[in-house]
Amino acid sequence: MFEHSSDRDDLHARIFAWVTPSLRQLPWRDERDPWKILVSEIMLQQTSVHRVLGKWEAFIAEFPTTHACAEAELGDVLRLWQGLGYPRRARNLHSAARVIVSEHAGRVPRMLDELMALPGVGPYTARAVMAFAFEDEAAVVDTNIARVLRRLTGESLSARSTQAIADEVLPEGESWLWNQAMMDLGATVCKPRPMCAQCPIQHVCEWRGVGSDPAERPTSARQARFDGSDRQARGRLMKALVSGSVLIVDASEVMGRSSDVSMRLVDALVDEGLIRRSGDELHL
Repeated sequence: MFEHSSDRDDLHARIFAWVTPSLRQLPWRDERDPWKILVSEIMLQQTSVHRVLGKWEAFIAEFPTTHACAEAELGDVLRLWQGLGYPRRARNLHSAARVIVSEHAGRVPRMLDELMALPGVGPYTARAVMAFAFEDEAAVVDTNIARVLRRLTGESLSARSTQAIADEVLPEGESWLWNQAMMDLGATVCKPRPMCAQCPIQHVCEWRGVGSDPAERPTSARQARFDGSDRQARGRLMKALVSGSVLIVDASEVMGRSSDVSMRLVDALVDEGLIRRSGDELHL
């Protein structure tokens, strides 16, 4: 991306100068405990920061270690997760804790391949744990960082090319602060509707808000509505189960769907291990 190292050094200097007074204060940024970082990263998947703040603190208070989470019942983890959505993430986190305890003596692994072998952990989450918990040389690419890099290069990059550029511009020995800075730049300035005049690197940006946005990715289909969706119906049942058991015959009323649809969704939730069927009742 940069022909001369001086250009890369200038990029680093401008980003660091900008972020020094601007870094968002988030509770997990004060942590280096790999388990607590992993919990935050799983929670932040498809969920906004403001929704995660209180839940992360409550989760860590209840399950401060991998052992505490691994020894808990999945239902207890799901109850605490309620309100974040996408309960598969809670199941994956619970499963990951059990794998970490059984295969890694309770210590979150440090290597990329070992992290990616954990349930629910992909390339982004694995690199985030490496950078934010261990401060290893790992370039993180989330939605915000990908947007910054695509606009910076002026190219609609593939995921692989975006990661390659992130690796190229990562400053040695500064992975923690650099990744946090790039995230914050994408979250607060280089947003979907960018504020280019406030951008510290606008002088090297190939796009600068002119012409087609290289960060816009084509979509094959419009996202399905949430109202009336299977996801909404599943969420209603999961929320009801937080307070106690639900009779199977009442599931249709709780979910607001027909009996046939409700039973299909109940069967799927049972198969996914998110709820249990006991006699004529459903439980977390």
